[in-house]
Amino acid sequence: MTTQNAVFQRYINNDNVWLAKSTPQENLLTDHGITPCVLASEDEVGQAMLQELYATAAEKTGDINIALLGGRGGQALHKLLGELAKGSEQDDLLARLNVFTQDALAPMGMNNGLSFVRDFERILGSAFFDKIKSFTPMQTDLDDLESGLIDYLNKLEALGGLDIFFIGHGPEENQASHLAYIKPFSGAQSHHVAGLIPISSSILEHHISKFKAGGSQISASDEAECRKAQYILTLGPAAILQAKKVVQSVVDADSAPAKVATYANVLNSEISSDLGTDKQQALAQLNANPGLWIRLHANCKSFVLPNLNV
Repeated sequence: MTTQNAVFQRYINNDNVWLAKSTPQENLLTDHGITPCVLASEDEVGQAMLQELYATAAEKTGDINIALLGGRGGQALHKLLGELAKGSEQDDLLARLNVFTQDALAPMGMNNGLSFVRDFERILGSAFFDKIKSFTPMQTDLDDLESGLIDYLNKLEALGGLDIFFIGHGPEENQASHLAYIKPFSGAQSHHVAGLIPISSSILEHHISKFKAGGSQISASDEAECRKAQYILTLGPAAILQAKKVVQSVVDADSAPAKVATYANVLNSEISSDLGTDKQQALAQLNANPGLWIRLHANCKSFVLPNLNV
């Protein structure tokens, strides 16, 4: 499968389709652990995330490529960015931003109120999108979703990859979790850049309830269309591991109490210590609980609230 910029190989695992470069970059699987930073409020988490953006802007010249976090975890940051965009103090920074989404439900109209794109527009505001350099969402309304995803990956690759992957933590059964929408037992491996994952009714219920809890106004027709979605488009482990910085936020344990146990599992687990000889064991751990992928990134911040009980 070729595009003008890259060649991708497809990997199929129980109907999950993963894409990887035909000459993938080697990702060393080293468990760096995770050290949560407990902050007093959601607003403080948003400020901490913004400070990470400022730090990246100070450390490099030129464009800054970020993956926005959908749902509750990113809303405090998005409100701050929206307010900044209404003024002019940070116009130079905003003009350097290439903004990407990291996951999406498909097929679904791009104007659906349950699309992350619409939620970003609602909170970030029109001034933000007018001032940034580019915005690249995952296309959810194409006949060929896979080709659209490859076009998205080619643009991200051409711009040099992610400087910051703003990421969350999603609860799963058996005290497991997902990152972006890398689901347990979906077969994701370290060289997989992105994937198309069959959807389940439980995912749809979680997605819809998360948007409603976040304050989105959703029509009956939008919800009906969303419930017909068949796939999740998501960035994969390679996109996480190759990002220059990962910034995690977990702020909604009150409305999603399962996160108390599932985050604790990621925090307290250890990935197989000898990844040279026990790589298959490590991959099995990561496949069962994809939330563990974050432990393999050497430059990761995890901002949480006291309600996570860590």
